[in-house]
Amino acid sequence: MSCKMRRELEASRLDLVQKSAASGEISVKASELLSRMDFALSKHKKYIQQLDSNQSSFEYVVTEHLRLSGVYWAMSALEVWGAGDEYDKGAVADWVMQCYNDDDGSFGGNVGHDGHMLYTLSGVQLLAMCGRLDNINGAKTAAFVSGLQQADGSFAGDEWGEVDTRFSYCALCCCSILGKADAIDVPLAVQFILSCQNFDGGFGACPGAESHGGQVFTCVAVLAMAQALDQIDADRLGWWLCERQCDSGGLNGRPEKQSDVCYSWWNLTALQIIGRLHWINTKKLTQFILECQDVEDGGIADRPGNVADVYHTFFGSAGLSLLGSLDKLGVSHCPIDPVFALPKPLVASLGLQSQQLAVAASVAPTQAAASAPASQAATQP
Repeated sequence: MSCKMRRELEASRLDLVQKSAASGEISVKASELLSRMDFALSKHKKYIQQLDSNQSSFEYVVTEHLRLSGVYWAMSALEVWGAGDEYDKGAVADWVMQCYNDDDGSFGGNVGHDGHMLYTLSGVQLLAMCGRLDNINGAKTAAFVSGLQQADGSFAGDEWGEVDTRFSYCALCCCSILGKADAIDVPLAVQFILSCQNFDGGFGACPGAESHGGQVFTCVAVLAMAQALDQIDADRLGWWLCERQCDSGGLNGRPEKQSDVCYSWWNLTALQIIGRLHWINTKKLTQFILECQDVEDGGIADRPGNVADVYHTFFGSAGLSLLGSLDKLGVSHCPIDPVFALPKPLVASLGLQSQQLAVAASVAPTQAAASAPASQAATQP
């Protein structure tokens, strides 16, 4: 259903409810009734449950290489919706173990695939959600991760040497979940992360790379796990993140780009970690995410009117949880931890800890611009 059709449907429904209320047929306020209809939970659950029903589809085939992460997104969406008991955790864990490489302790993106940092984290996160971390040799997995740390503190994704701040997050998060954070050089990892921060407050994939919302999450989360958030200018970073909100209410990943639901996770988590989530218009962002739903077949897309996928379904739902919007919509859910991307009760049971800054006061745009350093102010229009 297109965004235009959805708005017309909602307008017709509102008109019907208002007329019924005026005639005394119902007493509930139209706004209250509509709010309970806004999140298509049952449709979204059905969408997740049917993801592997058509294994000959184009979408299924071209995502073969990242199947393990796809399962993580699907299972995490169910967890956010408080439906963690609605999937067979034993069966999921058994399949995850088929992606495990016993020779080095890594996980591949699918059965028989080579190990990679990205999928090793997804595998560990899934086993944690399934209560099956003891299925693997944690020391061997931590050794695989630590073996990819470079001399400058960065991490490669695999033996072929690509370096990216995403892999720094995967490394520290994975080892933390396994209780093996001491297997890596955390201070050196922090030093590399700080070298990736730009004059605008954001972070890139490597030193000198453009600031990007996804990279901001990975870097801020690493600093949170390392208890090193005091080493960044949170106001400047917070203002860069706030500038990512578009007229649609959605967030983009960098200047001059369209809004995308996935940044309702990447950007929001960073804002929450540094105590500045209230610096954006949360109502407009909530509405943007809701407009990206497929209310007929379930799932959430990157933007209104596009085809839904499991990636955006999870991150859109997680964003609504971070915003507190699922509570307001009357949707029972399980809060997700903004650093470890796992259900908060699970994070607590694993004894995982991270730093989060106190909630900051509101800052007006003029105040933020006035406090910017000369190098940043010179780029302001």
